[in-house]
Amino acid sequence: MAKLLRVIAFLLFVAAPALALERGPSARVTSVIDGDTVTIADPIDGAREIRLVGIQAPKLPLGRKNFPEWPLAPEAKAALEALVGGKRVILEFGETRIDRHGRLLAHLYTDDGIWVQGAMLQTGMARVYTFPDNRARAAEMYALEAEARAARRGIWTHPYYAVRTPDALTKDIGTFQVIEGQVLDAARVRERVFLNFGPNWRTDFTITIPTKALARFRTTGLDPPALKGRTVRVRGWLKRENGPMIEATHPEQIEIVK
Repeated sequence: MAKLLRVIAFLLFVAAPALALERGPSARVTSVIDGDTVTIADPIDGAREIRLVGIQAPKLPLGRKNFPEWPLAPEAKAALEALVGGKRVILEFGETRIDRHGRLLAHLYTDDGIWVQGAMLQTGMARVYTFPDNRARAAEMYALEAEARAARRGIWTHPYYAVRTPDALTKDIGTFQVIEGQVLDAARVRERVFLNFGPNWRTDFTITIPTKALARFRTTGLDPPALKGRTVRVRGWLKRENGPMIEATHPEQIEIVK
């Protein structure tokens, strides 16, 4: 029961306030590029490529020099092909419709009612990956990801995607990670809030939150310094700033575990 209450509290936290999606046109998928990107027959807003917003599937090199193929990337592509290949899909848009690469950013739904992002998460073929300007349906996506992780489906069978602990990050700099641990200290220093996971801020893992992003956190009722002593799960690209660091720009990056 306690675990269920924590889950309910978390879902209420990330779901408020509600972030609306705008229904867009339908399109026919002509090809699948990887596990989270497709092309369509006719352009929408001048774009023929759609990035499935809200998720991150294992990455393929796609011609990028010295870019390693992530484990299970071909399987993720095949899973998306099975869902949408050659089919018509309906688009829904969040706040930002086109990214810097000129791709549409959308949630996709098949004619028979399948939410494509949800299906990829539920089968363990993707992780949740939100942005400050695209955070809608985060609570539902986290719930589906958690279900797949608990059942060890898809990527959750592979150590590459395992949830990390704050003391085992040395080899993960420059990669996207999900990290779980207890916040030992929280402090605001000039233009940032620091959530520290170890006694030495110069070497231990830290979450940094720009003060300009605090308004987004407050709209959910979350005050980041109040996370001191709480166990959280954070996700993002791991950088080195003193020790390992993830910058959190919006509250959906942080799950409260307990």
